[in-house]
Amino acid sequence: MPSIYQLKPRFQSLLRPAVQRLHDRGVTANQVTVSAAVVSLLVGLLLAWFSHIAWLFILIPVWMLLRMAFNAIDGMLAREFGQQSRLGAYLNELCDVIADAALYLPFALLAGVWPMLVIVVVLSATFSEYAGVMGPLAGASRRYDGPMGKSDRALAFGVLGTGVALGLLDGAWVNGLLLVILALSLYTLYNRVRQGLAEAR
Repeated sequence: MPSIYQLKPRFQSLLRPAVQRLHDRGVTANQVTVSAAVVSLLVGLLLAWFSHIAWLFILIPVWMLLRMAFNAIDGMLAREFGQQSRLGAYLNELCDVIADAALYLPFALLAGVWPMLVIVVVLSATFSEYAGVMGPLAGASRRYDGPMGKSDRALAFGVLGTGVALGLLDGAWVNGLLLVILALSLYTLYNRVRQGLAEAR
């Protein structure tokens, strides 16, 4: 299935000069990973505390774009400068799941949005990432199949945040789009399991 993840090599090419400068200054992949998670938690807490101020949700698309850069940078530092480690592998997966939950859950506090639906979407995203991580346990690679992988969710919630901030999406519209995200997340979960099993065979 097509996914925004497939654009990652081009995105990395644009970031490579900045990655080189960060390495020269002694910045490590793990520092970048943890920093992105901490900022995500802070953004999530800010939105949860001030969920009644709709325009603040413009922080979602802004930070999602920056966070994608952080995620690409930590991977490049790890691979291209010999910073790969077992701790880094744990941090990379755990911080992504924690950051996603922190950024998505504030939508549950918006007027007219079904809180349980937001929680289920967060769980489906977590399960689909877990299915990807389980690939090596089944004899396959780490699976990044779409159609609603990490980068795709970032785009989807960025659109939601923009719509809320500009007053273009009310609770009913947000619920409808969340149902679409949920359906695609569940299919992503199925797709990662199916493709992992096929690769292992």
